[in-house]
Amino acid sequence: MKRPLTIVVTFLVIFSLAGFLFAKDKLPKPGKMAGTWECTSHGSSQGDMPFTLYLEHMGEAITGSVSSPLGGTDITSGLFKKKNLEIRLETPNGTYVLSAKLRKGQLSGQWSHDAGESGTWEGKKQVIANK
Repeated sequence: MKRPLTIVVTFLVIFSLAGFLFAKDKLPKPGKMAGTWECTSHGSSQGDMPFTLYLEHMGEAITGSVSSPLGGTDITSGLFKKKNLEIRLETPNGTYVLSAKLRKGQLSGQWSHDAGESGTWEGKKQVIANK
């Protein structure tokens, strides 16, 4: 009686481990927008402003955060579809919307603030150097 139970338990352990290994292979891979983007905005009353986007990209969803010399915040909502990016940032100073098109690995587009200010921006993804 002990031997059949041992065989059953052994098979259950093997199948469980195999399931974990195959499940790991099926995890979605991050999209092409994932990573750190060094950007510059133009047209604000404060002049050109550097900022950094830290993006995560799964499917069409964009999440992450933005930082600039003025501070940082999480992305409220984001979408990347057909090479078009749209990011919404709700801050204590109002809502910003960034839209851009991805061309040759670079972003360029428009930004707007709900107080009426608007301008252009561009960004380039940081390349991680191989060690």
